[in-house]
Amino acid sequence: MRAVAYDRYGPPGTLRLVDLPTPEPGPGQVLVRVAATSINLSDWENLTGSPAYARIGGLRRPRRRVLGSDLAGQVAEVGEGVAGFAVGDEVYGDNLFLKGGFGEYAVAPAAVLARRPDELSPAEAATIPQSGAIALQGTARAAAGRRVLINGAGGGSGVFAVQLARRAGAHVTGVDNASKLDFMTALGCDEVIDYRRADFSRGREPYDLVLDMVTGRSVFAYRRALAPGGRYLCTGGPARALLRVATVGAAAGLLSGRHLGVLMVREGPEHFEPMARLCSSGEVAIHIDRVVGLEEVPDALARVGAGLARGKVVVVPG
Repeated sequence: MRAVAYDRYGPPGTLRLVDLPTPEPGPGQVLVRVAATSINLSDWENLTGSPAYARIGGLRRPRRRVLGSDLAGQVAEVGEGVAGFAVGDEVYGDNLFLKGGFGEYAVAPAAVLARRPDELSPAEAATIPQSGAIALQGTARAAAGRRVLINGAGGGSGVFAVQLARRAGAHVTGVDNASKLDFMTALGCDEVIDYRRADFSRGREPYDLVLDMVTGRSVFAYRRALAPGGRYLCTGGPARALLRVATVGAAAGLLSGRHLGVLMVREGPEHFEPMARLCSSGEVAIHIDRVVGLEEVPDALARVGAGLARGKVVVVPG
């Protein structure tokens, strides 16, 4: 099978389109003929080996040669002990542990997969598992009358988060780079901020909820951005920054009647299927920045890593 593989951490130039043996499913696993895979920021982190937690399981070299976790496709083979799936079933899910979506076939545990809704194409379904789960859990406290800020609002998880917060009746401020300001406004943001030109933690009415995909400021800036009783949640960023939020930030927030912490995202179908239902019914829109082939994966990953994608970039193997 064709796949985009790498053997060392580094820039997109370390990726190569190669021929690999088609993997075989083990007990509890299925072989998926990949129809589409969306690119997540975690793919960029695993490619570069940074932040440090991206090297868990592979300190010196990547543990998995083929990236791509959010995939959709058709069951091609069923491993021993698998119940609930049969050859030919259309499925999707977040194959975060085994990855392999940037290839024509990938092995995935049956437990991480769900049946793809008929209303969604493979490309649309592939945008949901990881980003949808983050957005649902990160905006769970959004409500009418609350002020919500989403840092990274124009990216994969941010696009869903903006819509969920607006759907809950919150006043939503989106933060991203200047090229996405109009896009964030069209998504439904009440206010938009170019992070290069303005500091959202200063000179503005404080927020009841901050969902941060970037984690690029000090914990005291985050505390300053929150209203009393407010909550700050981060989902990614440098390991050192996450550690500061989990320790110094948590203590500083507690002393001031605010909560600062890391969003520990719960994974699996039960956590992303609610988003798929919202998308299937048209209550939440899916935004695909572009669809690319395997040959274009290096450039596509660079686009996501640079924060330029509006929504999700999707890879279609053939």
